[in-house]
Amino acid sequence: GRSRYLLSVPVKVGDPAKDGAQIDARIVCVRNRSNRKDWIALICTDMTIDENEIIRIYGKRWDIEVFFKTCKSFLKLGTEYHGLSYDALTAHTAFVFLRYMFMSVEKRDDEDDRTMGELFYCMIDELADITFNHSLQILVEAMFESVKEIFQPTEEQMERFTKAFISRLPKYMQEALSPSLVA
Repeated sequence: GRSRYLLSVPVKVGDPAKDGAQIDARIVCVRNRSNRKDWIALICTDMTIDENEIIRIYGKRWDIEVFFKTCKSFLKLGTEYHGLSYDALTAHTAFVFLRYMFMSVEKRDDEDDRTMGELFYCMIDELADITFNHSLQILVEAMFESVKEIFQPTEEQMERFTKAFISRLPKYMQEALSPSLVA
């Protein structure tokens, strides 16, 4: 598959002229999902973490940053309520977080086809069945053709072999095969 990152470079961070101390770090460059021509540089000082783990951790951290930025800027966390009561402040924070959750669910419903509920799962199940059935059909047909080519059985021997082979398959595989092979 394709790599999730464009470049990974080990570097030293710090000013050796100032205090002489430098720290090992890794810069990982990834493609910006919102602008495919752009890239983003991530830096990590834990050299034991591989690039994919760095990307995963930054993804989680970025989601948290977006959450707090949205809560503070758009949902007025910190500016909408000016009371001194700890309980009231906690309740206000809970309501702001609740509004964020509502917005997130609405955004996902608008953008993600996977939220179409049962219809999505039915489509995925059907696609998986079609893929399995078709794959099984190809394998069985290839095996039968190989048997015919190598062993050159008579029609009667081939029918007996086919029936014996198919009868040994699990029921769900027998049902997945086309009637022309089973008959």
